[in-house]
Amino acid sequence: MTSKVTYLGNLRTESEHVKSGSTFITDAPTDNNGKGEAFSPTDTVATGLASCMLTVMGIKARDMDVDMSGTTAEVTKTMASNPRRISKIEVVLNFPFEADSKTKKILEHTANTCPVHYSLHPDIEKDITFNWQ
Repeated sequence: MTSKVTYLGNLRTESEHVKSGSTFITDAPTDNNGKGEAFSPTDTVATGLASCMLTVMGIKARDMDVDMSGTTAEVTKTMASNPRRISKIEVVLNFPFEADSKTKKILEHTANTCPVHYSLHPDIEKDITFNWQ
């Protein structure tokens, strides 16, 4: 088992990672009857894309002796209706260092081939921007 999710009431869940015991809360967004006091389930999907991209780039960068510490990702999720779903995820990756063109190409390719990217439905538009210092 990977995780256990418990419905806490009032449109809120608590997710526990079984191996580590770490937890996070989700809340329904304000545009869907919720309080919007925590990540929504769809926020976690969009954020998961950025987290996955940074993680696999970090693995590749480590193998290349490149320090990616301090790199950030800004995530914007767009919802559609009928049916309600994620229609677009924008990720802006900001690198606090300069890299040569070969390193950029390798890391950008790695990001765009992360497991979450491949797992998202092809109808979800993915707009990825790489900002190198």
